[in-house]
Amino acid sequence: MTTPRDYYEILGIGRESGEAEIKSAYRKLALKYHPDRNPNDKSAEDKFKEATQAYEILKNPDKRSSYDQFGHAGLGQGGGFGAGGFGGFGGGFDVSDALRAFMRDFGGGSVFEDLFGMGGGAGSRRGNRGEDLRVTLKLTLEEITSGVEKSIKVKRLVKCNDCSGSGVAAGSSKKTCGQCRGAGQVRRISKTFLGTVQQIATCDVCRGTGEIISDPCRSCRGEGRIRGESNVKVNVPAGVSSGNYMTIDGMGNMAAHGGEPGDLLAVFKEKEHDYFVRNGDHIICELSISFTTAALGGMVSVRTIDGEYELKIPSGTQPGKVIKLKGKGIPHLNRHGRGDQLVHLVVWVPTRLSPDEKEILNKLSEQENMIPPKGNKSFFEKLRQSLGV
Repeated sequence: MTTPRDYYEILGIGRESGEAEIKSAYRKLALKYHPDRNPNDKSAEDKFKEATQAYEILKNPDKRSSYDQFGHAGLGQGGGFGAGGFGGFGGGFDVSDALRAFMRDFGGGSVFEDLFGMGGGAGSRRGNRGEDLRVTLKLTLEEITSGVEKSIKVKRLVKCNDCSGSGVAAGSSKKTCGQCRGAGQVRRISKTFLGTVQQIATCDVCRGTGEIISDPCRSCRGEGRIRGESNVKVNVPAGVSSGNYMTIDGMGNMAAHGGEPGDLLAVFKEKEHDYFVRNGDHIICELSISFTTAALGGMVSVRTIDGEYELKIPSGTQPGKVIKLKGKGIPHLNRHGRGDQLVHLVVWVPTRLSPDEKEILNKLSEQENMIPPKGNKSFFEKLRQSLGV
């Protein structure tokens, strides 16, 4: 497996760089390797995706902190991105995800039209797309382990039924904008000391649609969209973590005047568990055992995410011992296998004893095997080593 490159190295910045420097470094690389500027160039596309991955992690304070402490391992599988409509995890971050991230922060689909004055006319006008929406989906550890289908209600802007999204009242029609002649954009040429500069801007008369509505729909006031609610099913795969998200195409706000709807981002948040603590794909629990079980050994029942499990305790088990239950943890996202369950054993000491129990323990304490050795050389040796003494 190829080791992912360092995100700071990708953007060409230092670890002390601030938000503005991160954004500036990414913008330069994104413009250099943007697919619009490098058509059919797989190498440029890969560099564009790589730079976007680095930017998405380093601009987020929480993800950056995790990355600074633990490297790529701190971001989960594969450095923080995913496949099949998923974000925040494993290995399939494609160019459409990178373009969406770039558009979100810097605007534009075919960005070079706006920046360099390329193209123009109705055929090259930027697509009319609705806003993306975001919801937080809370999941139990059990749901994360098995995967789950969630049904949620999303309040969003939907197509107006009265005008079918056109924004035009019945019996009326749209007219071509006289200022931009249907292009949705206007060119402005100005002379500066650097020479003649051409700029392309959104038409302020038709607001980029290229059309004028003289008789708007009464229900949506000419927007072509109204407030509504949709039931959305989210199929959550096993193994997700807090901060991972899924993109549900077309379930964001409908665009005005019959454009394309945005997407819905379902961001996952793991609920705190009453028994288990999660560490990556491993889960940790604490199990109390009696002194007699620790000394003599035996079988005890321990809770796992899949149900009760009979655990063998070796004789002479010391307090604090950790027993690993292989494959009893969280499924690995986008790959086979599961993490482990780590059972931390605690020897339980009763707080109240009957006279008979005290008598038994007093007699037992006089036995040679019940007297702990004087001095723990191994402990002090380890302490000296850790202190370099």
